[in-house]
Amino acid sequence: MVVIQKHIRVNDRIRVKEVRVIGPNSEQLGVVPIKRALELAEESALDLVEISPTAKPPVCRIIDFSKYKYDQEKRERRVKKSQKVTHLKQIRVRPHIDEHDYQVKLKQALSFLEKRDKVKVILRFKGREMAYKDQGQRVLDRFVSDTLEIGQVEGSQSMEGRDMSLMIVPRLEKKKIEPVTKEG
Repeated sequence: MVVIQKHIRVNDRIRVKEVRVIGPNSEQLGVVPIKRALELAEESALDLVEISPTAKPPVCRIIDFSKYKYDQEKRERRVKKSQKVTHLKQIRVRPHIDEHDYQVKLKQALSFLEKRDKVKVILRFKGREMAYKDQGQRVLDRFVSDTLEIGQVEGSQSMEGRDMSLMIVPRLEKKKIEPVTKEG
């Protein structure tokens, strides 16, 4: 990943005695005193920009600073666009869930998985429902079987207090399987 410096030193803000200078046409001008480097930049009507401040001596380049800054921002936007951010979506259900309510929650989970988001299904027990953990287990198992086409279980089911949870992640792209034909 490209790391953009937030505070780039330019021209008079460069506070070292000597710098390695790269010219406007990418030619090496060698190690020169800072005053001479500033004069070279002024002769070219460009800026002296510190490219590598940690080098010994620091590397500076004679370029148009506004164009350099624009190119850096453009590169950063391109890198950011190519990154895919996955979100964690939560769906809460109960052990005694009605069929229509179950279908609504399932539809939500499938839409999240199609958008390449992770889905955490949380089954919450209230009061005496803790005695019927097997019913909760059946609801979660049904969720897994109904989302099997586009999702897969990550990790295992966990029980924390009154919550039983399960993580479903989008399935990786399916490989196309070619049918086998019998020649005879």
